Amino acid sequence: MAITDWPELERPREKLLQLGPASLSDAELLAIFLRTGVRGKSAVDLARELLVRCGSLGGMFAAKRADLRELPGLGDAKYCQLQAVLEMARRALAETLRAGDALSSPTAVRDYLRLTLSTREHEVFMAVLLDAQNRVLACEELFRGTLTQTSVYPREVVKSALAHNAAAVIFAHNHPSGVAEPSHADQALTRSLKQALALVDVKVLDHFIVAGSAALSFAERGLI
Repeated sequence: MAITDWPELERPREKLLQLGPASLSDAELLAIFLRTGVRGKSAVDLARELLVRCGSLGGMFAAKRADLRELPGLGDAKYCQLQAVLEMARRALAETLRAGDALSSPTAVRDYLRLTLSTREHEVFMAVLLDAQNRVLACEELFRGTLTQTSVYPREVVKSALAHNAAAVIFAHNHPSGVAEPSHADQALTRSLKQALALVDVKVLDHFIVAGSAALSFAERGLI
């Protein structure tokens, strides 16, 4: 049965307009994005199949161009649209961070870092540099590593903080393995960076580890 033949409140678009986007399932949201299905499958059927094959919405956003092109109903045009949606979300969250006190909007910080790091295939270490009022000065990717580790040099981190005249910093890196738990090396690195930055009067407010949809906070764990 075509979606147009469904009861009105079961159609994704009508449901969104009447009840809001939060009322829709992942498959229904994706169906609105896809717009049409393929022969024998509605857009919702196709969306469900794609989510099963990719594992999740996050898995679809993280999929490579070549992999998406092999999926039914997708191609370069949809790949570009997916990447555009993801980038718009990143930029919107970055604007939210820059508009106020980063510490007063921890959810925005966490969401921004998840969107920025969760799809990376290799470890990336980044810093959110803040002024004395905890307003965001810059978000910088400082180091890029392998699937399992990244070499981080405290001297370069200090140079970046001084270049931006930062008063505080929030660190973040990803674990492509999907496990957000901090290793002993992660904790030792955080202590080393905290000590190095203290010499130039820059505070380390937090360190996040992003793994898939999870973002672990060192501050919340009492590790800062």
